[in-house]
Amino acid sequence: MKILIELPTWLGDSVMTTPAIENLVKALSDPKITLIGSFMAIEVLKNHPKVVKTYILDKNYINLVKLTINLEAFDVFFSFRSSFRSTFLKLCISAANKYQFDKKKYNEGHQVEKYNNFVNISLGINTIASKLVLHIEKDNSTNQKKLLGINPGASYGSAKRWYPEKFANVAISLANEYDIIIFGGFIEKEFAKEIETYLIKKNVNNFLNLAGKTSINELINKISNLDLFITGDSGPMHLAAALQIPTVSIFGPTKYKETSQWMNQKSKVLTKNLECQPCMKRVCPLKHHNCMKKIESIDVLNSVKAFN
Repeated sequence: MKILIELPTWLGDSVMTTPAIENLVKALSDPKITLIGSFMAIEVLKNHPKVVKTYILDKNYINLVKLTINLEAFDVFFSFRSSFRSTFLKLCISAANKYQFDKKKYNEGHQVEKYNNFVNISLGINTIASKLVLHIEKDNSTNQKKLLGINPGASYGSAKRWYPEKFANVAISLANEYDIIIFGGFIEKEFAKEIETYLIKKNVNNFLNLAGKTSINELINKISNLDLFITGDSGPMHLAAALQIPTVSIFGPTKYKETSQWMNQKSKVLTKNLECQPCMKRVCPLKHHNCMKKIESIDVLNSVKAFN
């Protein structure tokens, strides 16, 4: 059976589709999957053993039409996106059956459950969402000390970002026990550099700043070797969940009950549960950013102790 799947745009959302995709694969006969989506989404899921082709989705509508003209016909099309462009893509695709995720319809529970319910209802099946799945070959590198990863970035907006000085304070406190890796995308290089500056001022030198320097594959491999991960609500947070890395996740304006780590046995969510949370805004509308400002480095360190 030939299946076309449109993945969510964001890294974390794509990882959260994996239980649903695994259930989809089990339900359909001899599935041969073609993936279409953003570069990040494709990079995360392209190694699935049932994937035969991948296409990077172009936001330009003319190029989108050109792409669909050259696509073969499919038995079934699933879109895990609810945007207008995805609706347009659905119209252009040649498929016997077409299903599109509707965020207004699937609005309760964790995002992983929402995606899985979408597949269940579409196919008339009754499956549960199990663990996140990444089909990767783990790089079993060895390190003299345990490895701490810190991830200060959050692509959604500044409201989701904790403070570089506070990340640095956590790293400084743990530097005798852990070697440190600073993660981040290209747009987070500035925040990573601030953390690096704080570490150097405190004579901490056992760190590696990889912000803006890793491919998705390299990012997954580096995270897979961590002993501890400190992060905001972000795509790498979900990679760590899939890899069962002990993680402290710092949540501010977003809904941790919907997008926290899924089925990670060693996962701790830090949030202040203020009246203004969750606002779901990219920038703090009240200008005080207390949802993040009130979380201190000691709160993270106390959470880390729970893993020991």
